[in-house]
Amino acid sequence: MSDNKQILILPGDGIGPEVVPAAVALMHAAALLEDIRIDTVEGLVGGIAIDQTGSPLPAETLAAAKAADAVLLGAVGGTKWEDRPMNARPEKGLLGLRSGLELFANLRPALLFGPLAKASSLKSELVADLDILIVRELTGGIYFGEPRGVEIRDNERVGFNTYIYSEHEIERIARVAFELAQKRSGQLCSVDKANVLEVTQLWRDVVNETAVDYPDVELRHMYVDNAAMQLVRAPKQFDVVVTGNMFGDILSDVAAMLTGSLGMLPSASLAASGKGLYEPVHGSAPDIAGQDKANPLATILSVAMMFRYSLNMPLAADRIEAAVNTVLAAGIRTADIMPQDRAGQTLVGTIEMGERVLACLKQAAGESR
Repeated sequence: MSDNKQILILPGDGIGPEVVPAAVALMHAAALLEDIRIDTVEGLVGGIAIDQTGSPLPAETLAAAKAADAVLLGAVGGTKWEDRPMNARPEKGLLGLRSGLELFANLRPALLFGPLAKASSLKSELVADLDILIVRELTGGIYFGEPRGVEIRDNERVGFNTYIYSEHEIERIARVAFELAQKRSGQLCSVDKANVLEVTQLWRDVVNETAVDYPDVELRHMYVDNAAMQLVRAPKQFDVVVTGNMFGDILSDVAAMLTGSLGMLPSASLAASGKGLYEPVHGSAPDIAGQDKANPLATILSVAMMFRYSLNMPLAADRIEAAVNTVLAAGIRTADIMPQDRAGQTLVGTIEMGERVLACLKQAAGESR
């Protein structure tokens, strides 16, 4: 058996502890088919870490993340911790992981599996075979810029944030996007607001300068408001999209809903070294936590991304994605992806959905041998 891989598992809050076990089971099974053993270590982050240690990101968790080959995260946050100060909320644990691991590139695919075409809010013909990859800069921009805060000016409260990017931050995320575009259709759309924001005029200038090194990629630019409109008007015109932190946060959620449910969408946050943090897009969903209703497929597909981008095991990724597609084609649905017309569909919970995908993975592997 080849060298072991060490993965840090952070179930987190809400439905995280429910969806993560299914993904971990798929991770071990897919790795064994490649003669690789996965060693896992579990840690605390987010609200549960606050409750048990007083910090949303304990030092032990960050140290374990730095030592691991990759990190799998369930979800952080919930109504229980909403009244805490901004710098002491569960989400600060996630931001601390991104910063501590230098995760600057967030990959958010909006991939519509064929059996779910009718689950989208758009007409099936607009989203059938949709495959968009949004590349979001993750460690700069207005979410991290200084100064920031709320203060009293002229006897009233004033809130302020700083939208700032340096040239090297723009260039490195642009190169990630160009290289991904080379491996896909050779098309890249850079999204900015260069008509009114100087910082995004710099973004556009640096992306243009970087494009010289990628003559095989067709580059176009689009203002963010137009990009949002085009995503719901004609989404299949996009392939790879690159943009800054705030715009990427918003546009990736717009693209996510084209696929019918946040419960289907994985994400990867990558460092220059290739180490990554992998998590579902859907959040902690505290309203359904503990009810066996959550869709584990986004977390399972996040594991597929882990195999592809951090562990260099693309066949394992392909196998997991194929197993998910097989289960969906058989009409197996969690509540979030169940159509109004339930004919031919079977409603299952979190645990059973994970078990079905695992069974398909093992069956397909057995048939291929």
